[in-house]
Amino acid sequence: QRLADRVSGIFVPVVLSIAVAAFVAWFIATGGVPLMRPFSAAVAVLIIACPCAMGLAVPTALMVATGRGAQLGILARDAGALERAERVDTVVFDKTGTLTLGAPQLTHVVPAPGVSERRLLEAAATAERRSEHPLAQAVLRGARERGAEPRDCDDFGTIPGRGVYALAQGRAIAAGTTSMLADYGASDAALAGERERLEREGRTVIAVAENGELLGLIAVADTLRPEAPAVIRELRGRGIVSWMITGDHARTALAMAAAAGIEAEHVLSGVAPNDKSAAIERLQGQGRRVAMVGDGLNDAPALARADVGMAMASGTDVAMEASAFTLLRGQLTAVPDALRLARRTLQVIHQNLFWAFAYNVVLIPVAAGVLVPLFRPGGAVGPLLGWQGTLH
Repeated sequence: QRLADRVSGIFVPVVLSIAVAAFVAWFIATGGVPLMRPFSAAVAVLIIACPCAMGLAVPTALMVATGRGAQLGILARDAGALERAERVDTVVFDKTGTLTLGAPQLTHVVPAPGVSERRLLEAAATAERRSEHPLAQAVLRGARERGAEPRDCDDFGTIPGRGVYALAQGRAIAAGTTSMLADYGASDAALAGERERLEREGRTVIAVAENGELLGLIAVADTLRPEAPAVIRELRGRGIVSWMITGDHARTALAMAAAAGIEAEHVLSGVAPNDKSAAIERLQGQGRRVAMVGDGLNDAPALARADVGMAMASGTDVAMEASAFTLLRGQLTAVPDALRLARRTLQVIHQNLFWAFAYNVVLIPVAAGVLVPLFRPGGAVGPLLGWQGTLH
């Protein structure tokens, strides 16, 4: 649209100049008798060169694309989003809630020696009780299903990308990564083998400690979206590289990426929520045109930083507000559909602009009367048409 506007700024004065030149040329050629001939040529130029074709080339294509996008469950924020999406060569998927269904389940409970499963689950549920993270909700739901109820908390806090902590009945509980437990004076080294085994199976492992004592490990697993492998294959077939970004441990991330069909070297694991935007910026620094697909509150900065942000409609309002596209279907198949729609829309816009210019290049000389002599009886075309006498 900006290109069409710039061209129109040149096009209009050029057309006015051609109209004046046509009037002058015909006035000289006819000696001004009749005056209607040069006047008709000038008016014909102005009528035939109406810039409507260029003015409509872009908005009509965008109007159709917007309607088609709605049919496909794709909401584009503006025309710029379509233009940027057409150039995307890298797509970064968040793991939880994007590549996966976002409905994790508690799958394994591994108490430390001398600790009961019930005590471990009660402590974990207490620490996770006030958290809104999907993993926390899975822990709380799984603990209750196994008969363990959380205790009341006097204090609660989260450390993004690492875990949660709580103070309940004078006892400090921490649930999260190995490094977080170390900050609270505990170590899960005694269960390192179990942690490694669970992470290789694609589980997210949470270590739980109370007053510096390791209580054990709990494992949570999310289900890969069934359409994810097909989407990754389709993008690869179109020359688009897929990446996965997650705060999970490398072993867990690699297991999920392998199931989705994403190469190990394209996995960004252990990335804290506030570092996702920096990871996107690093990929852009390599000359990549990056689209980010996410759904959560902590994905919003990365969605805004990417060349094209795509938010799942099942995600948070903040993620959708920060994105160029909202995928209303809630399925990953909308990602290649959005990129295909953008590419096709830009193709149609370029075609429209080409024909708009071609139309003017061909018909403005006709309107000015330059080609009229060719069609006279003595011209190059007249005899071929069998014209005799004077052309009226």
